[in-house]
Amino acid sequence: MKKKQSQNNELAKYLVFIVDDDKSMRDSLRTLLERAGWQVESFSKGEDILSRLKIVCPDVILSDVRMPNMSGLDLLDNIKGTLSPPIVLISAHGDIPMAVQAMQNGAYSFIEKPFDPHRLLAALRNGARQHRQSLETARLRDRLRSLSGLDRILLGQTNAIKELREEIIDLSDMKSPIMLLGETGTGKGLVARALHDLGTNSGGPFIAINCATIPLDNFEQYMFGSVNGARGVLSKADGGTLFLDELAAMPLQMQAKFLRIIETNEFCMVGTSEAKKVDLRIISATNENLDNLVAQGLFRKDLLYRLNNIMLTLPPLRERKNDIPLLFAHFLEQQSSIFEIVPPTLSAKDIAALLSHDWQGNVRELRHVAERFVMAARRGKFSLADAIKRDNGTDEVPENLRGAVAAFERQLIAQAIKTHQGRMDAVAEALGIGRRTLNEKIVKLGLKKEELL
Repeated sequence: MKKKQSQNNELAKYLVFIVDDDKSMRDSLRTLLERAGWQVESFSKGEDILSRLKIVCPDVILSDVRMPNMSGLDLLDNIKGTLSPPIVLISAHGDIPMAVQAMQNGAYSFIEKPFDPHRLLAALRNGARQHRQSLETARLRDRLRSLSGLDRILLGQTNAIKELREEIIDLSDMKSPIMLLGETGTGKGLVARALHDLGTNSGGPFIAINCATIPLDNFEQYMFGSVNGARGVLSKADGGTLFLDELAAMPLQMQAKFLRIIETNEFCMVGTSEAKKVDLRIISATNENLDNLVAQGLFRKDLLYRLNNIMLTLPPLRERKNDIPLLFAHFLEQQSSIFEIVPPTLSAKDIAALLSHDWQGNVRELRHVAERFVMAARRGKFSLADAIKRDNGTDEVPENLRGAVAAFERQLIAQAIKTHQGRMDAVAEALGIGRRTLNEKIVKLGLKKEELL
């Protein structure tokens, strides 16, 4: 009983226009649909629907094919468009050629009389759902196009992200060090760049480094440069902003030298004791608890106090669920442009999958899922739920598009080889690529056919 009531509540959201010159059929269809929980408006002529459409847009239209003056096919030609409501055509005289013509002209479905009520209701329900989702996708895209500046860089309408944008604007002109706190993938790099671009030193360089990727034995020379070597990071960032990501990974012996830079605006290149002046703004970021590292003797308390005088905390994606559809639409637009395809339309099931996932990788993970979804959509396969699954069942998320593409291709080719039992001509045909291209990818991705079979 509860299931039926839930279904009726859902259908009550949808409005259907019925057009049929036969009054008894029109009344019969109205009774059927109203009992199923639909909102119904009925018309005897297609011309009347055209007038009504200027005022109200239904979720789906149910039209007879053979009517005087304007037939169902004529009605279809008059209203079809990107966001026009889907049309389900019914006819007692329908045949296969007519059905084919109707579908080619853009009809959502074609059903012959006498029709199965369950089949008719299913077609209307699916058409209405698809139309609603298309309108929602268009609304998201319109919102994206209307955004500019910081609103476009840090997408979202939840209070947490609105407050973050306001804080960035307030702090952008300050020269004091700023520390960004947040989980991996929350967009600390984007915020650092926004602080730079909105600040007084926006005309200077923005140099971003990841402290965890610099070899320990080369850290000092990399940062300060040497008399007889290349310029260091500090010289490159002079007059602009230095962004220190993964701050907790900075070697302890280097921390005292950074403290001196903050206090004196001076540093010494490797191989000389001559101090060099530098004018830069320091923004740091971490996803670790630096107070704990201080207690363990792994991070200097005095340096922490100089860097965290101003702190910005970035919210995890799970705390801004309402922003997920807008963010995902943005990434779909980006990736579809890269791969030169029309952005795939999300179904209600896809939206549910987005909102039910915990997004431990935050916005970065969401972007990678959009990449995989678009690549899969090119082949007409894969659901969004599949795209959300981690590659090879691991928690590792590639850090860039190249890595995401390689991981996806490796998984896709390996599965095709298994499916077609190593018949490489069949594998190439299934993947839509040439045999030579397939062989090159197998070598490049390090796949071994004998280990997959």
